[in-house]
Amino acid sequence: MSDRTELMQIIRELSYEEREVTLASGRKSTFYFDGKQTALHGRGGLLVGQAFWEEVKQFEGPIHGVGGLTLGADPIATATSIAAFLDGQETAAFIIRKEPKGHGTGQWLEGRKNLPPGSRVVIVEDVTTTGGSSLKAVERARSEGLEVVGIVTLVDREEGARENIEAQGIALRAVFTKTQVVG
Repeated sequence: MSDRTELMQIIRELSYEEREVTLASGRKSTFYFDGKQTALHGRGGLLVGQAFWEEVKQFEGPIHGVGGLTLGADPIATATSIAAFLDGQETAAFIIRKEPKGHGTGQWLEGRKNLPPGSRVVIVEDVTTTGGSSLKAVERARSEGLEVVGIVTLVDREEGARENIEAQGIALRAVFTKTQVVG
């Protein structure tokens, strides 16, 4: 079995549920993908990192960092950074807070010392629906002086994210689409 097929099976088993939920966009849905369940699984996390690194490498380089909004992006960014390192590349992980740190430096971005202003980064996401969370991450990363070259998601729910993101002139790459995972 290929790593990609195995990753898809882990997503189906750990991250996909058929039940009514309210999504980050506010929409109601009869199914849910929780990519964190796969990314926080030992084998799943390894495969996520490798799959994301393969997608990140498709962007024109160099890519200095990968990250996104906490919490969905956290394990993905770390796994991708490790996969990059194992492939001989220095690509730092970073985390964008939903609110600035309430004490100390009051920073929005964790991992700042690895990413000087002008660093080229890719936003990572566990699931995209409308693209709103990804675009918030892009806005925050840009306000921190980073150059966003694209977005990679584990699963694109195929509910407008690609169109909304690409309308902003940003490329979206998906490891999988909903159709590929569950038909």
